[in-house]
Amino acid sequence: MIAIQALSITALEKIIIPVGAFTDRNRLAEIFESMSGFDSMRTFESFDADKGSVWKVLHDTGELILVGLGSHPDVRSVYKSLRTFSHKQQSMLASETGLFLDECLLGNGDVGAEKTSVGKAKTSVMRSMDAFTESCVSGLVAGTYRLDQRREGAKVHPMQSVTIVYNDTDDYDTQTLLSSAERGVIIADAQKTAMHLINIPSNWKNPVQFSEMIGEIAAKAAIEMELFDEVRLQQEGFHLLLGVNRGSEFPARFVVLRYDGMQGRDGVHVGLVGKGITHDTGGLSIKPSESMVWMKCDMGGAATVLAATEAAARLQLPLKLTTVIPLSDNLVDALSVKPGDILNSYNGKTVEIADTDAEGRLILADALSWMVRNTDVDHILDLATLTGAAVRALGPQAAALFCNNAQLEEVLMESGNTSGERVWPLPLWDDYDSELHSDVADLRNLNGKPTAGAIAAAKFLEVFTEDHPSWAHIDVAGTVFGDSEFGKMKSATGYGVLLLVTAMRKLTSKG
Repeated sequence: MIAIQALSITALEKIIIPVGAFTDRNRLAEIFESMSGFDSMRTFESFDADKGSVWKVLHDTGELILVGLGSHPDVRSVYKSLRTFSHKQQSMLASETGLFLDECLLGNGDVGAEKTSVGKAKTSVMRSMDAFTESCVSGLVAGTYRLDQRREGAKVHPMQSVTIVYNDTDDYDTQTLLSSAERGVIIADAQKTAMHLINIPSNWKNPVQFSEMIGEIAAKAAIEMELFDEVRLQQEGFHLLLGVNRGSEFPARFVVLRYDGMQGRDGVHVGLVGKGITHDTGGLSIKPSESMVWMKCDMGGAATVLAATEAAARLQLPLKLTTVIPLSDNLVDALSVKPGDILNSYNGKTVEIADTDAEGRLILADALSWMVRNTDVDHILDLATLTGAAVRALGPQAAALFCNNAQLEEVLMESGNTSGERVWPLPLWDDYDSELHSDVADLRNLNGKPTAGAIAAAKFLEVFTEDHPSWAHIDVAGTVFGDSEFGKMKSATGYGVLLLVTAMRKLTSKG
């Protein structure tokens, strides 16, 4: 249980101090000079504050643990530094650990000024104490995530609570400080939700099991949930979702989540869609085993939009939110869809199945059509681990963004830069329409060419948005699952939750 409360500076045995190259060391030393047992000026002057560096200083009443943030006080570096420290330096932490926060840690705001150049994303400089507090707490709490929860003898992270420690001689609005910290805890909890779901092995999260997990999370966050079973899916015409599901021993599910933070007032209505393939063998177009082993992560989009919905509800964001999650796996069976088959869809268009491993866009197509036809959302954002082409283009540093609305694209680009969970735009030009051509159906699910794969997939989805004026597709194949501090092999990263929450915050302010 994470507890947040304000205490005086000498209250705890172990206190973490996040220090960057931009920190006002003189002011920091002045604040700590009353603590006996060490030379405060020498302590803070000697620490290089390189990103990820750690220095433990003993004093008469306990320990100060200095954590380096590096040269630029952006959200991502602060969050990552504290998350990595919290996970890798667990032996330094106590059950109740202090976190010192003060304006002096931000320096004068001139260090690490924003730099831009052609083709280079902005560095979103952190000058706000609220944002700094939220990022520090979020990093510390997210770092308590354990990847080895299913191993015999798995250990619990030693840090059970974080106490915000502030300089009680200054005139602080402690409630604002604590509110920022509480937001950090909520964001971290949501990220841990996403990572936990993605890392669960596929045999423990088939579509039915996953829908039950969603129900438990929704109930705790007071989110309304509606569940479509296989009978209702058939009755309402989710032909693409059911087609992908034909090779599975477990029936498909379709989940609708609703959160209303407007309480009857007018406001922004956001729609989230997440790809929920609980395991992807590629179907009859089977994947090689070296890549198939990681395909428990193919529901990363679903986990991320679910976690973002949980965060929005707990943060009580002032907006309406409808989240839809189509669930299936993509397996090999005598009943599996075959290359060359033609399937109908929710919106009536026929699809030639050129490759059964291009299944994610099929279930998203039905979900997008349902969203457009059954809700009045102002903006639609879909997230999916959709294409290897997006990974080859951008690597793990950014997700591929496709957007038909300039204002929404600006919000997502700003949100990516602010949160550090970056996106980069790729085109939706009409020149790519020919990539969907089929001689025998309305469109084809894969063109078979070795080029523009991520764009072709986005163009396929665009057809099923039915000219909705504000839609964005985010291909997170390279970002939600990969190398992380939590294990020696690939695992969930937590990417996307803060991006979506930041975007929703911006949309509520911009309309």
